[in-house]
Amino acid sequence: VVGDIAELRPGQGTLTLLTNEHGGIVDDLIVTNTVEDHLYVVSNAGCADKDQAVMEGRAAELRAAGGDVHLEVLDNALLALQGPSMAQVLQAGLPDDLTKLTFMTSTATTVFGVPGCRVTRCGYTGEDGVEISVPAGRAVELAERLLGCPEVWPAGLAARDSLRLEAGLCLYGNDIDESTTPVEAGLLWTLGKRRRTAMDFPGAAIIMEQVKEKPKRKRVGLTSVGPPLRPPAAILGPEGTPVGTVTSGCPSPSLGKNIAMGYVQAAHSRPGTTLTVEVRKKQQPALVTKMPFVPTHYYMAK
Repeated sequence: VVGDIAELRPGQGTLTLLTNEHGGIVDDLIVTNTVEDHLYVVSNAGCADKDQAVMEGRAAELRAAGGDVHLEVLDNALLALQGPSMAQVLQAGLPDDLTKLTFMTSTATTVFGVPGCRVTRCGYTGEDGVEISVPAGRAVELAERLLGCPEVWPAGLAARDSLRLEAGLCLYGNDIDESTTPVEAGLLWTLGKRRRTAMDFPGAAIIMEQVKEKPKRKRVGLTSVGPPLRPPAAILGPEGTPVGTVTSGCPSPSLGKNIAMGYVQAAHSRPGTTLTVEVRKKQQPALVTKMPFVPTHYYMAK
């Protein structure tokens, strides 16, 4: 991965990227340095098989070189409890003080009587929240216990999608994949300072060249009114020529207008630039807009 995992404090995690030799993004992962002396890795479910193959291959190489490393796959489910009431709801079922668990930190604990859980203060909504890793056999029980609280509602992927888009967060397979680099995707912040210098991650030469020379295309946010912008709609420049493609888009419940993200040629990526997008064979104005579209509310250390 591209992140500086060695600098993580015990209990601290980070969003990082698994890259290939061409600088493309194999997956985005959360890697946590647990106090139990192992790394806890959460991948996208759809990428689990290919991620595991990469990790097992590297582990075998390290063992062959005399390293002491092995991979253990957990048979756990993941429940995401997100939003302003999360802390109040979850604290009732935790022995730990949630005020001490800040954004991107993690603890192994019992949740509402279910042992063997790991609670990480993170999520993909832009709001304060947690992801709870729970033994699969008791996941339904815990979900039903949480849903018994009047503040908790079940939310499907459409709700998660509008929230993560409002927060300007990439969805793997839509906004990032093996053909996009961290630099093009605006994820330069994931590159650890030490790792940039060492250039010891897959695709480092290509990625660091893009950092120096600037990429030819960039991920941008777009806002519009009228019919929503949906992938893979073409983004057109002032002369009506294609300059990019929409990768995600939906109406924003929080803003009352359409939001989208996509990739455009770098010359058209400045916020405030007016472009047009082809929607149902009609050209619709869209404004390049800074992300996040809606301010985030992560629980940071004071």
